[in-house]
Amino acid sequence: MTQVCEHLSQELSDGILTLTFNRPEKKNALTQAMYGAAADAINAAQDDKNVRVILLTGAGDAFTAGNDIADFAGAGSAPREGEPPVARYLKAILYCEKPLIAAVNGLAIGVGVTMLLHCDLVYAGEAATFQTPFVNLGLVPEAASSLLLPRAIGTQKANEMFLLGRKVGAAEAERIGLVAATVPDAELMKTARAAASALAAKAPGAVKATKKLARGELAEIATRMDAESKIFGAQLQTAEFAEAASAFAEKRAPDFTKVA
Repeated sequence: MTQVCEHLSQELSDGILTLTFNRPEKKNALTQAMYGAAADAINAAQDDKNVRVILLTGAGDAFTAGNDIADFAGAGSAPREGEPPVARYLKAILYCEKPLIAAVNGLAIGVGVTMLLHCDLVYAGEAATFQTPFVNLGLVPEAASSLLLPRAIGTQKANEMFLLGRKVGAAEAERIGLVAATVPDAELMKTARAAASALAAKAPGAVKATKKLARGELAEIATRMDAESKIFGAQLQTAEFAEAASAFAEKRAPDFTKVA
């Protein structure tokens, strides 16, 4: 296993490129550097004939706690040059032509959930939990999840997750169709790698074509992703997000009653 950047590692074995969010002391919260490195790795894999399948997972007891709030608070106030790393990552998983598999260990929050909607197979350990608390943070859904999550689990369940920030356990995630299967935590990587190995042995052209057909029209997804991104970026500049970020840093509940 090699380090792509400080908090992202990769390993290529038997046609499977495993990318591991490796910041367990912070529950694998994603920084701009991690997004950029992951985007580069996925994009590079598209032209690498040695890569048949890409497997995403997290180190320690979490898949990812989502965006690093402090990192994004700073990014929201800093001048930007070029496309933000998070946007490059979301486009990388959107346009990835090779199979994407996720092995969700422990908590998956925010983008830790929404990126799964771009994966072809998702397996969860029994301890996995899924939460999209964007509104709680004064933000909005991203990664085209406002389109894809209702499609996957239905509008009512999606609204519980989006508007109420309700946490979903692994068993329920399987029942509502958010993941393909839930397995004992100790068997998670074995299960995900078995699926990846099976895919890696199949006809790559047929796999690629089937994935494309199952995904549907990417232009619609890309349009929704762009629309969300604009609103998400605007929300980063609001008093709502400032209050949410302050509350997070101070380990208290946000008070939106005084936010104009």
